[in-house]
Amino acid sequence: MTKTVLVCEARVPFVRGGAEYLVDGLVDRLLEHGYRAERVSVPFKWYPKEALLSQIAAWRLVDLTEANGTPIDAVIATKFPTYFVRHPHKITWLLHQYRAIYELCGTPYSEFEHTEPDVNLRDRLIGLDTEALSESTGLFAIARNTASRLLKYNGLAAETLYHPPPLAGRLRPGPQGDYFLSVGRLEATKRVDLIIRALARAGAAPRLVIAGDGPLQLRLEEEAAAAGVASRVTFAGSVGAEALADLYAGALAVVFPPFDEDYGYVTLEAFLARKPVVTTSDAGGPLEFVDDGVTGLVVEPTEEALGSAMARLQGNPRLAQELGDAGYERAKSITWDGVVERLMAAAR
Repeated sequence: MTKTVLVCEARVPFVRGGAEYLVDGLVDRLLEHGYRAERVSVPFKWYPKEALLSQIAAWRLVDLTEANGTPIDAVIATKFPTYFVRHPHKITWLLHQYRAIYELCGTPYSEFEHTEPDVNLRDRLIGLDTEALSESTGLFAIARNTASRLLKYNGLAAETLYHPPPLAGRLRPGPQGDYFLSVGRLEATKRVDLIIRALARAGAAPRLVIAGDGPLQLRLEEEAAAAGVASRVTFAGSVGAEALADLYAGALAVVFPPFDEDYGYVTLEAFLARKPVVTTSDAGGPLEFVDDGVTGLVVEPTEEALGSAMARLQGNPRLAQELGDAGYERAKSITWDGVVERLMAAAR
């Protein structure tokens, strides 16, 4: 008898990113493997801070044990707060928790500070997280960085399951162009502003193409003007899959310096296009794939260091090609088959 599986998704309306692509991919691969699979999505709102408790309650009240009289054999939770759903066979494949209450607390990337009200709410949320996640019959993480955070703050061990990026089937190598590529949402933790300032330190030749949109675009355009590189920076906006594959194919290298990213599709997408990745020592997930001098360059998170690395690749296209080729060998072994097999084994 065909097993019925629901994949749980918390989604901000009109926003589409890595989490949404992961759910797309997982549902498609479950169907390909013979499961009856579908997504369950609940809109997500994180403000005011107390709304996080309401979001938890919403998922806690959702009954996914059956649908239209058909028993649901398993549910797969993906990120906060989907893992608060109740089910006897709840599998969690953790993209990330609500990071603003974890390691980002007290930084410019979080609305939580070390004040008494915030600390009390934060402690309560972390305690609830721990309780809900411990209910999982199988607990997995999309990257070692995610698993390490889970162990540090919640005392829970998770198995790491890597998966291919959404563009995996479309990516291809191409002739090296004269531009560096930045891909991702234009938000603070992606640190596109750092790339722009680094471009000013990388010499007069290279260009930068920024693929993605987000709330910081105007500020980043002003940053480019202030750094004197506006004429060498192209804001491509949100581009389609084929156009993005073309941008990867024509780049000299991909620059991806997020702050403590959990996984980062960009790294593997660059490798599958045989492009090296320039990243930083505090990037988190990308460091699970980018080895300095082997598959890319890893530098300190400063505009001077990042600019120097960009200049190095600009002046040595052969090195860029060698690093990109090594990255391809690393990325090509990551497939969906093992992910589906491990996840569904936890439901038996």
